[in-house]
Amino acid sequence: MSQTYLTTEELSNRIKYDSRTIRERLKDSVLLEGIHYFRPFGGRKILYIWEKVEEDMIRGTGVDSLVVGLQ
Repeated sequence: MSQTYLTTEELSNRIKYDSRTIRERLKDSVLLEGIHYFRPFGGRKILYIWEKVEEDMIRGTGVDSLVVGLQ
């Protein structure tokens, strides 16, 4: 399966959130490393996996939904 990798700026354009909001509020609370994004070659650059982000946006999943589901 082919995946679409996006920078923070490209993701910002697709989901209509400011790139700063993505970096400071969504990353590591809703967008999780290893699921929604990764750091290629162990570096600082972050690439988001569009298909995973889109899937969870449509389903409304995130950390809050997962915690509620565990209770």
